[in-house]
Amino acid sequence: MSDVLVTGGAGFIGSHVVDELVRMGRRVIVLDDLSGGFADNVPEAATFVRGSILNNRLVTSLFETYQIETVFHLAAYAAEGLSHFIKRYNYRNNLLGSVHLINAAVNSGVTCFVFTSSIAVYGDAPCPMSEDMPPQPVDSYGIAKAAVEAELRVTQRLFGLRFIVFRPHNVYGERQNIGDRYRNVVGIFMNQIMKGDPLTIFGDGGQTRAFTHVSDVAPTIARAALTEAAHNQVFNLGADEPVSVRRLAEEVSRAMGVAPRVRHVAPRDEVREAYCTHEKAARVLGFKARMPLSEGLARMARWARRHGSRRSKRFRHIEITRNLPAVWQE
Repeated sequence: MSDVLVTGGAGFIGSHVVDELVRMGRRVIVLDDLSGGFADNVPEAATFVRGSILNNRLVTSLFETYQIETVFHLAAYAAEGLSHFIKRYNYRNNLLGSVHLINAAVNSGVTCFVFTSSIAVYGDAPCPMSEDMPPQPVDSYGIAKAAVEAELRVTQRLFGLRFIVFRPHNVYGERQNIGDRYRNVVGIFMNQIMKGDPLTIFGDGGQTRAFTHVSDVAPTIARAALTEAAHNQVFNLGADEPVSVRRLAEEVSRAMGVAPRVRHVAPRDEVREAYCTHEKAARVLGFKARMPLSEGLARMARWARRHGSRRSKRFRHIEITRNLPAVWQE
């Protein structure tokens, strides 16, 4: 039996993809440095290797040790807003680490490389964003993701490595790292509520996003490599209904059983509207976002209550402090 490698498999989306692959009867190798994930997210049926995709020697050895047929590359530090201030860290982790994996995949004859990109590659393109729009990222994170997408296209042309690119957006749900103060607004809100703090909103809260429960995206990612029509294609993946951050604060508060308390802080440099069309994923992969926001938030709220709040640590790798939002310096 051949193996599948999941990078970031101890993290949020990655661990749910691992669960799906195990249910499918696949033999799964998880590579994760636990910088944002947790070892207990990895099911016992999977083989867990603690390490970083930046360790090229380790990456190479995994492909030599196991018969890896498919790579699911989910390891990343996905914080669009913060990426402006951690450029070197961003490009090392999100671009250079990906290149290590692509090189190893080519050299070992991997049949399909599944990559989770982001709608950050679209930048501030008109909504709804579709896959035929050229990437125009406006933050360093989106630039890194767009570069990996371009590298996969070139690698496929030169070496025949088939790929599938997913651009998921605003995924939330159980196992999200709610202690990360820089990304994943649903988790940030729930953590703030459990600590008794007001919900922090940048600007007026009119920014709109389409929030997607992880149970809607993980099965599609896990099964995509089995669909030949999906090879060498790019797919948006997420919910269809855009919601303002202001309304999200109300919905999260309701799910957590509290009255909304909001603290507005100075706006940050971010895209005002970001949501996508999903017709292509529906047509090729049968994808449909089925989880209503209220039900998904209720499920996550029950999980969050069981696990309790987490301390929000300040990021230790800030490279530029100029224009860094004041709330991130507290």
